[in-house]
Amino acid sequence: MYESDPGETVYLSDACDVYYLADRNAVLVHWKHYCELEEYRTPLEYALRVIKEHEGCNYVADTRDGFEDNPLDTKWVAEYFMPSAREYGCRIIYFIIDKDNSLKEELEGQEKDSSSLLSFRYIYGLDEL
Repeated sequence: MYESDPGETVYLSDACDVYYLADRNAVLVHWKHYCELEEYRTPLEYALRVIKEHEGCNYVADTRDGFEDNPLDTKWVAEYFMPSAREYGCRIIYFIIDKDNSLKEELEGQEKDSSSLLSFRYIYGLDEL
């Protein structure tokens, strides 16, 4: 997906990788395939730690290989992840989407649930940050 390592490696798994992009002060979460519950939440917990440790750090989710969430995870994102990200200083959520925005409904649902907390932007690559 990336021509080179995009930043400081924070967490790697079969389902998801998390990087800190120091030059953009952002945490990048690259989803690779479907996962749920703890396998889904663990990388996001790492992302929250990065946001907390770097003042003004924003969140970037590469959804091009993504999937629709388990409804329990969608609820967890709205009730825990988004408020925590805001509390720790995140102000913008970036979704890297494919040209067809194949997860349009999923991503717009997350935005609707949390738009009072954070700004949401849809981009096609890291170069748009």
